[in-house]
Amino acid sequence: MKIRDYEQKLLKGYIGAFAKLDEMALIDHGLSLPELQLTTGEVDQYDRKIWRPMQIQTDPSALEPVYAKLPARFPPFYELLVLSYRWAEVDLQSYRLLANPPGPDLSGLLGKMTGDPGLWSALIPAGLIQFGRGPDVDYDPVCFDVRSRSKRRDYRIVKIDHEEILCHNRIKIISELAPSFEVLMLNTIEQAGSSRQV
Repeated sequence: MKIRDYEQKLLKGYIGAFAKLDEMALIDHGLSLPELQLTTGEVDQYDRKIWRPMQIQTDPSALEPVYAKLPARFPPFYELLVLSYRWAEVDLQSYRLLANPPGPDLSGLLGKMTGDPGLWSALIPAGLIQFGRGPDVDYDPVCFDVRSRSKRRDYRIVKIDHEEILCHNRIKIISELAPSFEVLMLNTIEQAGSSRQV
């Protein structure tokens, strides 16, 4: 898979934003083997393990079992991201990106997306693919709205009220985070550039 210069620069900038916006620390109890593979061996002042994203090239055929469960393909930049890197869940201030843990395939990513059966069973029929959550402890799913497909096969990024789904079985869009995943990446990079976190 040949990645153009712009794509490569955008991916590197986006991955580089992780350490500027998140502490990138994992609590030691209950870590799975894939998460442990991301740790650096260092710990922070609270004895949490420090992790870093890993550049791992994954064969595009690994997407097929994932796509078999989804109403549409990922937008091109998210597809490139999951085929090029593995990471733990990361808080990027305006949203959290679900983990894409190391492994021989992308079943870890699919497991994170389908982790809440109540949300999964409501979102997928509505044309919403969860790839994130709200920031910090906000449980609201952040999704690709595949009903808004553009000519470049990108979708608007929306945040959904999880309580409306779990309590009333209704889909309620709280906000649009970006008109596309590419714009979300650019906004994240810009936010990281103005962040003071070390």
